[in-house]
Amino acid sequence: MKHIEKIRIITGVLLLLGLLIVPFTPPIQNYFTIPNKIVTFQNQFPLNVPSLGKAVQVHASVNDNQEAINASSFDFSEPGEQQLVYTVAGVPIKKVDVSVLKDVKVIPGGQSIGVQLQTLGVLVVGHHLVNGENGQMSPGEEAEIKVGDVIMEIDGKKIEEMKDVKPIVEEAGKASKPLEVKVKRGKETFTTELKPVKDKKENEYRIGLYIRDSAAGIGTMTFFEPKSKKYGALGHVISDMDTKKPIEIHDGTIVRSSVTSIQKGNNGTPGEKQAKFSIKENRIGTITKNSPFGIFGKLDQSIENGKYDQPMPIALSHEVKEGPAKILTVIDDEKVEEFDVEIVSSVPQKSPATKGMVIQITDQKLLEATGGIVQGMSGSPIIQNGKVIGAVTHVFVNDPTSGYGVHIEWMLQDAGVDIYKKEDKKAS
Repeated sequence: MKHIEKIRIITGVLLLLGLLIVPFTPPIQNYFTIPNKIVTFQNQFPLNVPSLGKAVQVHASVNDNQEAINASSFDFSEPGEQQLVYTVAGVPIKKVDVSVLKDVKVIPGGQSIGVQLQTLGVLVVGHHLVNGENGQMSPGEEAEIKVGDVIMEIDGKKIEEMKDVKPIVEEAGKASKPLEVKVKRGKETFTTELKPVKDKKENEYRIGLYIRDSAAGIGTMTFFEPKSKKYGALGHVISDMDTKKPIEIHDGTIVRSSVTSIQKGNNGTPGEKQAKFSIKENRIGTITKNSPFGIFGKLDQSIENGKYDQPMPIALSHEVKEGPAKILTVIDDEKVEEFDVEIVSSVPQKSPATKGMVIQITDQKLLEATGGIVQGMSGSPIIQNGKVIGAVTHVFVNDPTSGYGVHIEWMLQDAGVDIYKKEDKKAS
């Protein structure tokens, strides 16, 4: 009995040791790193997946046909849905769905651009008091129009520019009749009544509102799709400087811009590119969208950066690796240069989200010129392993050498370049 009990104890100890050791063996560790689904592009191979050792075979299922393939390298040349199957002695132990997307290539930017946005309606950026017969007051504030609201119509007439407002206000004031104002606040639209007041000093009718119909600034081109000429730039939304709210645009223009000087960034104070441009000259494209991922539209014609002027593949968020990369940007005149950066971290994202990467400037020349990431550098394309992976977006205020980047797939989506489109099936 004692002998049998001893064998049981030894067997139990060995099993316990096995349970403790097995999870730390390479094949088991690799098993847990194998994803349930892999999304990749046509002609961007070989596709590397974890190996589980010589005892485990991997099969590729293509059009319901299976064949054994090298366990670490696969070559799916056609777009579509495929599957990898890990087997031991013919028994499946793991299945991985593989979605092969049609190849997408873009031309990276890096050029400094001037930006002008025309707002949708006129934006209310403040209130002011009017010196009327009954004392000081703001008719706009009395009508409960708030900073950040957009005036869309007055008395049924569309308002597109500031100059559209004054004649309507003057006419209503002289007729002593209130104005019916259509206002957009966020996603809601409402109508309010506003009565102009005659300013005793200016002898003109006023509504007590500061308004704006356009915004301008500089940024960096990220990419354009060579066939459609659709582009993306900046990598973040353009907000009004006073209201801090995203600008809803009616239309807009991008032009060539020349960097004249740079104010270096320091801890607590972000730096800034100083640039000159003319909206009337050197136009290169339109702006049709202002989103959390940048500005988007269509180029009038192809543009060059002198570094990477041929179409390049893109990387999805899960393909971005920590480690060295490059950015393209301008620090002098219109010359696009290549600089070293480090991808500190990258988050695989299944749905659109900003701040997908943390990057750090490591290039000594760029650090000496700018101190790190500065305003106007937003949109600078990030390139890693021969692929466009995203764009520089925001600087860390307390560490100007580092900042956030956005993944390229979300910029492409907002640009109207559908990377997930399905292949058209041929009629049978």
